[in-house]
Amino acid sequence: MSVSKKIVLLGHFGVGKSSLLRRFVENTFSENYTVTIGVHIMKKEVLIGNQPVTLIIWDVEGTDDFTKYRPSYLLGASAFIYVFDASRKVTYSDLSYNLDHLSEKYPHVPVHIIGNKVDLVDVEALQQALNEQNIQADYLSSAKTGENVEQLFTDVAAQMLKNA
Repeated sequence: MSVSKKIVLLGHFGVGKSSLLRRFVENTFSENYTVTIGVHIMKKEVLIGNQPVTLIIWDVEGTDDFTKYRPSYLLGASAFIYVFDASRKVTYSDLSYNLDHLSEKYPHVPVHIIGNKVDLVDVEALQQALNEQNIQADYLSSAKTGENVEQLFTDVAAQMLKNA
């Protein structure tokens, strides 16, 4: 019997949340940028060991102020994936503030930090910039190339099963 888990993708405008979702669910990528208004929901079943897990992934519109998210979008989440754009420092400069807000409002929901668009940056320079701000990204990914996309969602699903 399949278990269902809700994952919510969070982050600034244009960080690639929708592209990560499309790469994971449909294995596609488009250079055409379309703004998510409200929320877009997709699902995909993954197999963790012998356990099928249906991931219901909520791609929430981007914002730089996480206090503006509708609580109904975040309610019932088993995990948050916080996506930042590795090529735009402004998308991770307020990470601590946003993480504090999430941990205060949703203390039992794990947050996974993902640096997307690593195909556009020098990874060593990015790591140095993240270290200077005490940011530990769980994954560095590229929706364009597919780098680490499948792995990050599979690992999040495995952790949710372990914590259930």
